[in-house]
Amino acid sequence: MSMEKIDFSKIHFLIVDPNRLMGTMIRDVLVTLDAHHIDRARNLEGAVTILRQGRTDVLITEWDLQAEQNGMDLVSWIRNDAGSPNRLLPVIMMTANSEIEYVVRARDAGVNEFVAKPYTVQSFYTRLAAAIARPRQFVRVDGYFGPDRRRKRDDAYEGPERRVEADGQR
Repeated sequence: MSMEKIDFSKIHFLIVDPNRLMGTMIRDVLVTLDAHHIDRARNLEGAVTILRQGRTDVLITEWDLQAEQNGMDLVSWIRNDAGSPNRLLPVIMMTANSEIEYVVRARDAGVNEFVAKPYTVQSFYTRLAAAIARPRQFVRVDGYFGPDRRRKRDDAYEGPERRVEADGQR
């Protein structure tokens, strides 16, 4: 896979992780990628305060925020709450909860990309680049609003779950 060059210097990131060391490690990787605008929060309330300022371009959140609310609650607020400043915000879930059930739940909540801890800089960059340079189209279907959960388009599929474009075309 070739790595496209992305200018991270103008992108505003928000890292949400209760672990100060992990938050610093993620920030350091972003700085290495030439990111200059990095905000940090340790919990959902802090994240919402920063998000309401309207300058965040990419959110990187931990699943476990060590509080009553977690990263999935934050994703739900972003995607579904009328008070969300950007329902289309790219969200990267970065967590040690890497079992398939967590990946599926994150996908079904509207997470754009999933990075399992421990991660490599390459795996983080690949997911970050996908969220920024190759974003999936957002869809609204029964009980879901977020990035299209299908990564590939299958024009040959004619089954009952076939998506229909707004103009009725398949």
